[in-house]
Amino acid sequence: MRAELRIEGMDCAGCVRTIERRVEELDGVLRSAGSPTSRSLAIEFDPERIELGAIRHEIQLLGYTALEPREGPLSDIGTWKSRRAAFTYASGGLLLGALAFEAWRAWFAVGDGRLQAIAAAILFLIAAAVGGWNFFPKALGSARRRVLDMNFLMTVAILGAVAIGKFLEAASIAFLFSLAELLEQYAVDRARDSIRALMRLSPTTATVLRSGREETVSADEVRVGELVVVRPGGRLPVDGVVEEGASSIDQATITGESIPVPVAAGADVFAGTINQDGYLRVRSSRSPGDTTLARIIRLIGSAEASRAPSERFVERFARRYTPAVVAGAVLVSTVPTILFGEPFTVWFLRGLTLLVIACPCALVISTPVSVVSGLTSAARNGVLIKGGEYLEQVGKVGVFAFDKTGTLTHGIPEVTEVVALDGLDADQLLRVAASVEAGSEHPIARAIVRRARHSGFGEGIGSPADFEALPGLGARARVDGFSYTVGRPQLFEPGAAGPLVDEIEAAGRTAVLVAREHTVVGAIGVEDTVRPQAADVIARLREQGVGHCVMLTGDSARTAEPIAHQVGVDMTLAALLPEDKVEAVRSLEERHGQVAMVGDGVNDAPALAAASVGIVMGAAGSDVALETADVALMGDSLERLPYLFELSRRSRRVIRQNISVAIGIKLGLAIGVPLGFVSLIAAVVIGDMGASLAVTANAMRLARLRPGP
Repeated sequence: MRAELRIEGMDCAGCVRTIERRVEELDGVLRSAGSPTSRSLAIEFDPERIELGAIRHEIQLLGYTALEPREGPLSDIGTWKSRRAAFTYASGGLLLGALAFEAWRAWFAVGDGRLQAIAAAILFLIAAAVGGWNFFPKALGSARRRVLDMNFLMTVAILGAVAIGKFLEAASIAFLFSLAELLEQYAVDRARDSIRALMRLSPTTATVLRSGREETVSADEVRVGELVVVRPGGRLPVDGVVEEGASSIDQATITGESIPVPVAAGADVFAGTINQDGYLRVRSSRSPGDTTLARIIRLIGSAEASRAPSERFVERFARRYTPAVVAGAVLVSTVPTILFGEPFTVWFLRGLTLLVIACPCALVISTPVSVVSGLTSAARNGVLIKGGEYLEQVGKVGVFAFDKTGTLTHGIPEVTEVVALDGLDADQLLRVAASVEAGSEHPIARAIVRRARHSGFGEGIGSPADFEALPGLGARARVDGFSYTVGRPQLFEPGAAGPLVDEIEAAGRTAVLVAREHTVVGAIGVEDTVRPQAADVIARLREQGVGHCVMLTGDSARTAEPIAHQVGVDMTLAALLPEDKVEAVRSLEERHGQVAMVGDGVNDAPALAAASVGIVMGAAGSDVALETADVALMGDSLERLPYLFELSRRSRRVIRQNISVAIGIKLGLAIGVPLGFVSLIAAVVIGDMGASLAVTANAMRLARLRPGP
């Protein structure tokens, strides 16, 4: 069974790891995956062995609040107005008051100095208690469950400082750590705001036609099949098909394209897009919770919760780093005093400083904040990346393999010639071929059906009997009592209609043969046009360092070569069946390393799945593409590919920088502590708050990357 909980207080990557580890220790829990951005925890468990209520109880024992979705929304009042912020402000104010009191006492030296020292100590202790209240309950939960997390380590450091009379240090740790956590929460909220911004794009109300009258209802109440009215300047509340009217639609929220798209009756439109200048009536085609925008939001949440390779490395490192430094803290606190008679207070304080440095906060957040920044930046620009793994992987590919039809070409081929043989005329041949192809979704099949309808054979296109799809080759069916086969020349005997096929392919067109029973009775020439931006995109990928660009196609080499020349690919692999494309991708991986396969998802799904990264273009509105692709280009354009490659490369660079900075700062401070160069307060300011701010600010740079011209 699968359930999702929303966790109040789970605002950082460290909190996520603590909760995941504890939940997965429970008997009956199979796996869990948390997301600090959405503050959600997805759990798979066996309901016969453990109840969801028991899982929630364990999470609450750790100091968090676990809610089911139906129990109302999480508090969402902003980072700087939250309960955590209030305690942090109070702690800071008390700390400043105590410091001011200490300064006044030192400068003026009036009254009973002993009582004043006690008063100052009390102020520092109250400041420590107020600031520490943000994490003391979580530390208690961690102690109960024997989890060595940052809340526990900071609490031990504060209590240790109090025990040796270092009240200023205790208050400073509590305030500065609370402030660091607040800043980390702000960084996560920034990423969360990107998803919230997407959620706000869909209007809350809709105008529907019911019983001939316009009614304003909640957008969640619009039913599939209802007619929705959208006036100029309005945002579409549903996915649907234009039934009446014409306009231009700003689809930047879905595809990232800034130029409005003209629409008229029969055009698909999406929730969250803006109707520019016309009155439209749109027939709803999806339920409110299943619109393209809603699915994008859900998929971003799932992607953000997945683990990138760098994140897994950080987790492994942190699991070893923290215990090692804690062990070092124990040794530093005890060995110099026991073996060499050194002052206990000095070395105990240094041990506490090492405990603070053992907290892997900045290290743990270094990768997730970069991944979230990259994923949300991509989504705003019309690129949906299904996880940090693929965000990193795209920048490592050495080969981009492109399917031809629908990817390098527009995928809207047109019939250019119909040649009939064996007693049939061209009209009969076209009608028969269209009848067979009426059951196929392949672009060439649709082109034949479209040409037949335009030629006036709409009524004559019959429903084929015994239809059989021949993937990558064509189709077979019974029409007018005969068995007809329509497909590529490879489907027939070698040399069948040879001169005719040669003539069609010599002109750079695709030849489709039609056979009745076992005799070829005609040929149809189909031509597709190259996307005008294809050559520029391939050139830009080469400039960015992609080693090879390859075209894969089921067409013959003679048909494919003119297109390959136009777009400038390095290599063309032609006459490939779907299974041949899979082998081609594997062969390319063996020779050149990781391969990104780019297609439209129509007949290249196996190759997309076999590639290191499968990239589907034109995915807006496509259930299959959105669910199965590793990366989805929402618009029907190749121009986002160079942006995707550059974003991936920069993300990998930023992640490496963040990990290096976080580890470098921590190790540098750890070395300096036994030498007396690092104070307890400096450990918090530099090792925790400073490092967290540094990696967060560096990660946020990814949000500024925009697609080039």
